[in-house]
Amino acid sequence: MKIIQRIALALVIIGAINWGLIGLFQFDLVASLFGGQDSGLARLIYTLVGISGLVCLTLLFAPMDEEAERTEDIQGSRNLNYSTEFGDEPDIVGSNIKDENDK
Repeated sequence: MKIIQRIALALVIIGAINWGLIGLFQFDLVASLFGGQDSGLARLIYTLVGISGLVCLTLLFAPMDEEAERTEDIQGSRNLNYSTEFGDEPDIVGSNIKDENDK
């Protein structure tokens, strides 16, 4: 299902760019590439972008907990160590004081 969602997201981005071009410059990129708005290929692209928008609705309503769990799984597999340098060192100050008293 991830592959379908990624393809759908790519098509939605293409549609968003096309709408941005229409809004800013009154230029329909899909129509100009595929022979006008009435051509069969342009209508197919418009249809695929619309269906992709519906598929991306599932991403909008996906539970946030699953996303957080996936992030934790990825970070857990890296074995990240965020400890400080002070917690792992032996107490050198205490041993130096004992050595000076022994002299």
